[in-house]
Amino acid sequence: MLAARPRTDLGALTRLTELADYIVPLTIRVIAQLGVADQLVDGPRPVTELAEATGAHAPSLLRALRALAGKGIFTEVEPEVFGLTKLAEPLRTDHPLSLRDAYPLMAADVRAWAGLARCLRTGEAAFPRVHGADYWSYLAAHPADSLAVDRWMSSLTRLHLRTVLPAWPWAQARQLVDVGGGDGAFLAGLLRRYPHLHGTLLDLPHVVAAAPALLAEAGVADRCRIVAGSFFDPLPAGADLYVLKTILPGWDDVDATAILRRIAAAMAPQSRLLLLEAIIPTGDVFDVAKLVDLHTLVLTGGRHRTRDDLVDLLAHAGLRLDRIVATPTLTVIAAGPAGPQLTSP
Repeated sequence: MLAARPRTDLGALTRLTELADYIVPLTIRVIAQLGVADQLVDGPRPVTELAEATGAHAPSLLRALRALAGKGIFTEVEPEVFGLTKLAEPLRTDHPLSLRDAYPLMAADVRAWAGLARCLRTGEAAFPRVHGADYWSYLAAHPADSLAVDRWMSSLTRLHLRTVLPAWPWAQARQLVDVGGGDGAFLAGLLRRYPHLHGTLLDLPHVVAAAPALLAEAGVADRCRIVAGSFFDPLPAGADLYVLKTILPGWDDVDATAILRRIAAAMAPQSRLLLLEAIIPTGDVFDVAKLVDLHTLVLTGGRHRTRDDLVDLLAHAGLRLDRIVATPTLTVIAAGPAGPQLTSP
């Protein structure tokens, strides 16, 4: 018996073509890198002026902006004259939640993505195979790419500070350790909002190198100690809070458990661990975490996790889930040492 012929749905074909496109995402990243949106703050301008201001080739820039305008990112108000739209506004450097640095186009990442098929066959990250070094070692050896990643994380941190801080009673703590806290952007924002807090920033030496200037600019350097080290080594002990912001998804279960065990060993009985990360929802619902999870597979072989996955991971590290608070961006997952039930704040 012959199988039924699939129905021809031109709308579905068009939608699939849009979803399969990688031209628009790559173009957004380059236009952000050029700073085109910054040149349109005072209103629409001819593409020739935009090209001169950004160092671009005018006919080529026209082709890029025309493609984006068709998606609502910029608008062609008259032939070869472009202006900002609601979608283009966050690409401005001066936007309060600027995403200009959130979309770096890194050649190393693109080359790794070309190995996705092997990732899906083997479950192994593509990045180490393509570049001969794991993702973190590669960044340590390539300062320009490492800086781009720091800027990307700092860009997202502005959004996270708005959404995550109201979800937890930070005023009840006095000492916290930001484990793997990068250049200190999140910790600086936290200390600035809570003058009673003192913090410790811990990350690899090449990562925290930029932290002193950033913390000083935020006016919190006198309340923050910088520790250059790895979260696989013993951690500063006895703090009220240990924060892991978007760290565990970068690692497989073995390494993630090792990180959590280091934190468990450093905690006092009343210490709390706060995981700030996305939780994978079940079913067909769209969630950005499902996309980032695939990116994580390609780069590091790590993974984002479901609620049950996190509960199991914490248990294997000698920690117990205490509270989950959803926010519009990251989820706050609070845990304490396994033992008597802790009282949630």
